[in-house]
Amino acid sequence: MPDYKSLTHTRWDCKYHVVFIPKRRQKVIYGRLRKFLGNIFHELANRKGCEILEGHLMRDHVHICISIPPKYSVSHVVGYLKGKCAIAIARHFKGRQRNFGGENFWARGYFVTTVGLDEDVVRAYIRDQEKNDERHDQLNLGWDSRPWAQ
Repeated sequence: MPDYKSLTHTRWDCKYHVVFIPKRRQKVIYGRLRKFLGNIFHELANRKGCEILEGHLMRDHVHICISIPPKYSVSHVVGYLKGKCAIAIARHFKGRQRNFGGENFWARGYFVTTVGLDEDVVRAYIRDQEKNDERHDQLNLGWDSRPWAQ
C-alpha cells in the first residue's frame, strides 16, 4: 500500500522520474559543483513542498525521482528547480551577487515520466545509472561507431 500524502482536501501520491541536461550537454557536473547541486536541489524541492526520493548527478545529466504535490504542475517545479539552481550556481561559482536573470546553465527541455507501482525499479535504475554507463563504456572501449572516424 503506497504511503499517501495529504493536502487540505486531497490524498495523493504523485511521483515522477525527471531527467535534464546542462546547456549543450557539457560534462560539467563534478567535484564541488556536484556536491553543491545535490544540496541545492533538495533545498529548492522542500521550498515547494516536494520531496526528492532518489537522485543521481551524472557528468552530463541529472536523474531525479521526485514527489510533487498536485497543486503544482511538473513543468512549474522543474522550471523552478532549474532556474533557481542556475542563479545559485552563478552566485556561488561565478561570484555574482546582484539580482540578475538570464543565467543559462541548463538546457531548455527535460524528460519526465510518471512513476507508478514500479517505483522500486525506477529508483534502482537511477541509483545504478553510473555503473551502467561505465559498463557500457567498457564494452565500447576502442570501438567507434562513426565510419568517418576510422
